[in-house]
Amino acid sequence: MFHKEGYRIIMNTFILVALVTVLAEYKIFIEWVKILVQISVLVMLILVLQFFRNPKRTTPKNEKHLIAPVDGKVVIVEEVFEKEYFKDKRLQISIFMSPLNVHVTRYIMSGIVNFSKYHPGKYLVAWHPKSSELNERTTIVLENKRFGEVLYRQIAGAVARRIVNYAEEGSQVIQGEDAGFIKFGSRVDIFLPLKTPIDVKVNDMVKGGIQTIAHLP
Repeated sequence: MFHKEGYRIIMNTFILVALVTVLAEYKIFIEWVKILVQISVLVMLILVLQFFRNPKRTTPKNEKHLIAPVDGKVVIVEEVFEKEYFKDKRLQISIFMSPLNVHVTRYIMSGIVNFSKYHPGKYLVAWHPKSSELNERTTIVLENKRFGEVLYRQIAGAVARRIVNYAEEGSQVIQGEDAGFIKFGSRVDIFLPLKTPIDVKVNDMVKGGIQTIAHLP
């Protein structure tokens, strides 16, 4: 299964691969060059299909748990000052997605969308300290009775050029459901209330929609 945000790119890539393969067959007369060109475009197609895959996952819904919003590697777990919305100290968990990870974003908990804003910006590498403030990004705040308000931020990286965000202010969302997509990028930051028990550490690999990253007693 593939994510709907990739349908157009997948179709265009299929057409390009078919055209290049046919043209190479009839226009390139050096056998090894022809084979190299055909294999190259086939690899490109495989990479595109791999990137836009959307595996079906069943989220173990629990109002006391926060699940990972994306697949990737935990790169930050620390107390920080959140400047945009809370304007106070929060626990930050950051998950970096490589181009090989599934890039679907899923809601970390069920609740009401209190805030949803898109910010145009730069395309610094995702691990750059200022990427969360300067890069293209979206900021979403969810609220439920257990955790109160929790903020997550989709951040584009050096390759990413479009963030898709489905969260609309005032809407009710369900834990684990599709919340958006980051095309060819890159990182998600989560900001939790202080003293929230964290279930992951730096360098852990997590799976979006399945793995618990924080919980309440």
